[in-house]
Amino acid sequence: MMDILGGAGTAAPAGDLIFDVNEQNFMTDVVDASNEVPVIVDFWAPWCGPCKTLGPMLEAAVTRAKGAVKMAKINVDENQRLASALAQQGLPLQSIPTVVAFYQGRPVDMFQGALPQSEIDAFLQRIAEAAGGTADGGLGEALEAAEQMLEEGAAEDASQIFSAVIGEDDKNPLAYAGLARCYIALEDLDQAEAVLNGAPAEIATAAAIEAVHAQIALARQAQNAGPVAELRAAVEADPTNHQARFDLAQALHAAGDAEGAVTELLELFRRDREWNEGAAKAQLFTIFEALKANDPVVLNGRRKLSSLIFA
Repeated sequence: MMDILGGAGTAAPAGDLIFDVNEQNFMTDVVDASNEVPVIVDFWAPWCGPCKTLGPMLEAAVTRAKGAVKMAKINVDENQRLASALAQQGLPLQSIPTVVAFYQGRPVDMFQGALPQSEIDAFLQRIAEAAGGTADGGLGEALEAAEQMLEEGAAEDASQIFSAVIGEDDKNPLAYAGLARCYIALEDLDQAEAVLNGAPAEIATAAAIEAVHAQIALARQAQNAGPVAELRAAVEADPTNHQARFDLAQALHAAGDAEGAVTELLELFRRDREWNEGAAKAQLFTIFEALKANDPVVLNGRRKLSSLIFA
C-alpha cells in the first residue's frame, strides 16, 4: 500500500496545499482543482472547540502527504451563503467540524467531529489511494480488464472477474459496483440491487456504489418513460406544466440524452425549485451520481445548478 504520509521527499509549500476558500473561488479551487488531485474541505468556525483541535492535525497530515491531497478551509460564519448552498446540494453540514473529500468534481468521502491523528492519516491515505489507483496484488489490473469487457458488451464474462475480485477483497467497492453494472447491462435490475445491498456496511456509501444505485434508479424510470415527442409538445404548449417538463427530462434520459435531461431539469428548477418537494434537484443529483464525475454533462450541470442556487 502506497505510503503517502511519510518517507523521503520535499513537501510542497503550505500555501499551495492548504488555503482558505469562499463563495468566489470554491468552484475553481475545490471542484475544478479536484479533477487533478483530491481536495479535502474543512468546514469550521472560530467558536468551535473541536475545530481548533482538528484543524492543525489535518494541516499536519496534508503537509506530510507532500501534494497527494490538498486542503481547503471554509469558515462557515464568514461563508454562510456558500455553506447553505452546499447543504442544499446534499452535503450534511448541520454540525462542525465536517471534513469532505472532493475528487473529480464530486464529494467522495467525509467525516464529522474531531478524530485521533491515526484516523485522520487513514482517511487521507484512503482518499489518495482512491485517486492514484485501486488495490494492489493484481486486483487493479483485473478490474481494468473487467471494465473493458463490460464496455465491449461482454457483461457475463466481466461479471465473473468482478466476482473473483470480491472473493479476494470483499471490501472493494469498485468490484461490487462493477458486478452490479453487469447485471444492469443484462437487464436484471433486481439482481444488481441485491449485489449492492450485499456490500459490507463500511463501503455501502462509497462513491462507486452510490453511482450504481443512481444508475439502477434511472434504469427503473426508463421502463416507464413516456414518448419524447408528445412530452416536448406538451411543454411547448404550456411551459408552466412542470410535471410534463419533469416527465420529458426522464424520457430524454431514457433515450440516451443526459444533457437534454439536465437542461430541462435546470429549467424546471429555475422556474420553481420547490416543485414536488424539490424533485428537479433530486433528479439532477441522481443523474450526476450515475455519470462519471468528470463527465462534461456533470461538470456543466453542477456549475449551472450552483449559479441558480446562488442567484
